[in-house]
Amino acid sequence: MGWMNTVSIWVVPMLLFAVILHAAVKRVPAYDAFVEGGKDGFQMAVSLIPYLVGMLTAVSVFRASGAMDLLVQAIAPVLALAGVPAEIAPLAMIRPISGTGALGMMSSLLNEYGPDSFIGRLASTMQGSTDTTLYVITIYFGAAGVKHIGDALKVGLAADAAGVAASVFIVSMIFL
Repeated sequence: MGWMNTVSIWVVPMLLFAVILHAAVKRVPAYDAFVEGGKDGFQMAVSLIPYLVGMLTAVSVFRASGAMDLLVQAIAPVLALAGVPAEIAPLAMIRPISGTGALGMMSSLLNEYGPDSFIGRLASTMQGSTDTTLYVITIYFGAAGVKHIGDALKVGLAADAAGVAASVFIVSMIFL
């Protein structure tokens, strides 16, 4: 067993020991603080449910209504000029909205085209290079009561666009 395996086995127990030791030194009742944090976390999770249901409903309506297919058809010529397969567009559009939806789309792309195809590699790279920006903003900013999300939205979507562009560039350079 190498040193990396030894470290990985011991890092979590040592971290827990360090937290308990720190609590004892500071004279903080660690178990009571843990229970109180659990209560707060549960209340936060319950407060997220309406935002989560709203977001999942919106994603389902977007996909089921055919709006996503129309949008993909509209941007397919532009994507072709950039060397991006149109099949990848739904993943790029859904990824900022829903991680689960994007994972499902990536899974269907991998099943249809294979994991070693250009589309499969691009989908996998894109999944790892982008985030669920709109989901995060809707859920967490909504639960925290943040009303002015403009800059966070702009930066998050710009980062997603950069992730998509970087995915296309890197996968094209390495695998084409």
